[in-house]
Amino acid sequence: MLRPLLISLSLALPVTSLPALAQTQSVQPEITSLTKTLKIDALITVMRTEGLANGKEMEADLFPGQGGAAWHVVLTHVYDTARLNQIFDAALTKTLQNDAATQTAMRGFFGSPLGQRVLALEIDARKTLLDDKATAAAAQLWGKALNANTPRAAQINRFAEVNDLIESNVMGAMNGNLAFYAGMNAAGAFPEPMPEADMLADVWGQEADVRRDTVEWLYPFLMLAYQPLTDAELDQYIAFSTTDAGQKANRAIFAAFDAMFVQVSKELGQSAGRLMAGQDI
Repeated sequence: MLRPLLISLSLALPVTSLPALAQTQSVQPEITSLTKTLKIDALITVMRTEGLANGKEMEADLFPGQGGAAWHVVLTHVYDTARLNQIFDAALTKTLQNDAATQTAMRGFFGSPLGQRVLALEIDARKTLLDDKATAAAAQLWGKALNANTPRAAQINRFAEVNDLIESNVMGAMNGNLAFYAGMNAAGAFPEPMPEADMLADVWGQEADVRRDTVEWLYPFLMLAYQPLTDAELDQYIAFSTTDAGQKANRAIFAAFDAMFVQVSKELGQSAGRLMAGQDI
């Protein structure tokens, strides 16, 4: 589930760190208001579609023909949008509850006409990339711009660099993979319990593949999403990202998505592990 973590605002957390359940954190009303400004609910709706599709692929790979209606119930619960929004809001509250200045700066940029347009374009691009043909077309678009060394390609590279998007998303995906392993291990999916060191080794062994997938998805996504923006508009977005508030916003949003995705991954791992061990879910 690399895709559900791919977002233009990102932060890497240590792969050995699995956040505690975000539901234990109360949600401040101002954070709920902020996440509405950020269109998180619309983004999570797209993530649900991505997650349900990934869940079907997981069934085919790990326990073909065994999931049935029970696995569908698991996926429906895990990707319940109201629950995911609650996890996100609680995690964002934990990060930003004592940082009114960053909250104000985030509302200032993302609540502006340009900020709202940027967010809408990002969500529309994710919807578009649910289609394999559209994904291939976006990759071709990016490839042409990159090979021609266009100004837009330089802006996209700058945006990814400023926000540390490659490392952020690689670490986010690996956090999720580790949580999935931990869930499977707890459910007895393996003949013998897997030591944490072995799980970490397996996760780090996937790093090159995760990095390749990140690069192959991220740049076409950014190219497609920001194609309607003028160079000046994209420069404004990059400029905000370089500010202290922009960097803090970046870290806070990715940390909230990381908490959400780790929880999802752990729950999927537990349910998948029970099926693989011949247990009811």
